[in-house]
Amino acid sequence: FIPTPLLGESYCKIPFPPHPTNLLSCFILCEDAGKEQCIFPLPEPQDLFQVSQLKFEEFNKDLRKLRKDLRACETEAGKVCQFSLEEHIQPFKDNMDKFISQAKTDHEMEEKSLAETHKSFLETAAYFCMKPKMGEKEVSLNAFFSIWHEFSSDFKEFWKKENKLILQERLKEAEEVCRQKKGKSLYNIKQKHDSGIKAKISMKI
Repeated sequence: FIPTPLLGESYCKIPFPPHPTNLLSCFILCEDAGKEQCIFPLPEPQDLFQVSQLKFEEFNKDLRKLRKDLRACETEAGKVCQFSLEEHIQPFKDNMDKFISQAKTDHEMEEKSLAETHKSFLETAAYFCMKPKMGEKEVSLNAFFSIWHEFSSDFKEFWKKENKLILQERLKEAEEVCRQKKGKSLYNIKQKHDSGIKAKISMKI
């Protein structure tokens, strides 16, 4: 098995085919191989490529901008309430208070989620003994997932070929079973019993 944070512990086996051309050709799907319900066991190459284009700093930058915009919104809402007549404040004030309170809660949750994701990523990179490139403070998403994108792309090609071979083998086995059953039915001879007048007279005698 391949027990890694990215692949998990139940995705693949290494049964070593008779004539492996390289290490990747040894990896075969362990369940539903050659069946219609067979699902590619790794993240899709396109998904890994898209992740490799992301940057944690850009997410942090967007969250800082959202916090700034939220503060500006809260300030403007306060000014509206301050300079409005008492009879004109509601329901604007209650609606804005509710909106701003919920926005702050959502923003804090996003910041916490991003921090946890960032931490998990760095731990995963450390698991694979990856180090930052020259001039970088930490391993980037691009450096990490570009490697996995290439691996997943190559893996998928071998996975498709292997599943096709397994499907062909199963079809041959099914055809052989049908052929054997058909052959047996051709030689299944039943004894014919006479039922004419002569047979009835013979039985009486």
